[in-house]
Amino acid sequence: MSLLDFQNVTLKFGGLVAVNDLSFSVEEGEVFAIVGPNGAGKSTVFNLISRFYDPYAGSIQFDGHDLLRSKASGVATFGVARTFQNIELFDHATVLQNLLVGRHRHRSTNLLSELFFTPSVRKQEIQNRHMVEEVIDFLDLQPYRDSLIAGLPYGVRKVVELGRALATGPKLLLLDEPASGLSVEETTDMRWWIDDIRRQMGITVLMVEHDMGLVSSVSDRVLAMADGARLALGTPKEVQSDPAVIEAYLGHVA
Repeated sequence: MSLLDFQNVTLKFGGLVAVNDLSFSVEEGEVFAIVGPNGAGKSTVFNLISRFYDPYAGSIQFDGHDLLRSKASGVATFGVARTFQNIELFDHATVLQNLLVGRHRHRSTNLLSELFFTPSVRKQEIQNRHMVEEVIDFLDLQPYRDSLIAGLPYGVRKVVELGRALATGPKLLLLDEPASGLSVEETTDMRWWIDDIRRQMGITVLMVEHDMGLVSSVSDRVLAMADGARLALGTPKEVQSDPAVIEAYLGHVA
């Protein structure tokens, strides 16, 4: 059974079909990339999985759970975390504090116990701090752990958002254009981190990305989309050489 099953999903905005009868599955332990021209529907797929949108038709199953029966706030409890094209962090909080927000889904205490800081609250706080410090070490964020987000370079903030997603302890990590706005060196670092996230942490990765160099270097399989529909599915090499994909990117060549 696949970790994620996205079957015959259609999403309409009035007369516009944003996702058109799209099907794919993501296997546990793989890096799966979605590529396509601007407006192809890639990020819309992420928003459907995250339950920001309700599809017109189809089903979305994750690890035995019917995501369409869940609210957006419940998706993280199943083990799904994501980053965004536009970085979504608390600018006036530190890196450490932003990462600790990612531990919120593991909260098992109540207001009264937290008010009196009971032993169970202290134990959970220690566990959360330990997990967050591991993520800080993994992403080489030690120099920034106590820095406010507002004063950090764009590339560092991009890594912090990745760290917050990892701090949730996900089974599936959704990366929405992780290399967008990064330098060549930062993109290389992102490549290694994605590979280590899969190999060392055992986290399945579903990625939307325009950088085909990054896609080719880390992905096991690639789904190419255009106009909300599937063009091709296969290895990076198979998809890049598919005539329909070439035409979608470059136009018809006589």
